[in-house]
Amino acid sequence: MPDVFDVAKRSDVMSRIRARGNKTTELAMVAVLRSFDFTGWRRHLTIRISERNEAAGRLARAMPPLVTKPDFVFRRQKVVIYVDGCFWHGCPLHMKPPGGNATFWSEKIAGNKARDRRANRLLRRAGWRVVRVWEHELKENTRMVATRIRRALRERP
Repeated sequence: MPDVFDVAKRSDVMSRIRARGNKTTELAMVAVLRSFDFTGWRRHLTIRISERNEAAGRLARAMPPLVTKPDFVFRRQKVVIYVDGCFWHGCPLHMKPPGGNATFWSEKIAGNKARDRRANRLLRRAGWRVVRVWEHELKENTRMVATRIRRALRERP
């Protein structure tokens, strides 16, 4: 069935839809944090980091500042946790690309991965420890997830 909107109108309509997070995986992570007695975390705090041009010693003009909302933040320990969905972040074990519109989806997933790498790099440069958890890890091995979080919380920047 053809789209009832032209490309510009469809883009405008879709841009107005706001993400609400992946509630089921985030609630699974909340259950892990609570069951292993982690305290002091908050959800969806906004972190802004400006990228510095290392050679010039000033703010980079080419890239906009990183504005990220990690799924979970331990502010005092400077630890952020992202729970990555297997589809949206291109899990090597579980991501199965859709059959239709392959070019769009490969570019979309590649863009998500590039954004994730940039966020990791800038957060680490700013002294944050980054923990990325795959969606399937919350179902398969919660003890391993808790161990990774505990290790990140113990490390010194």
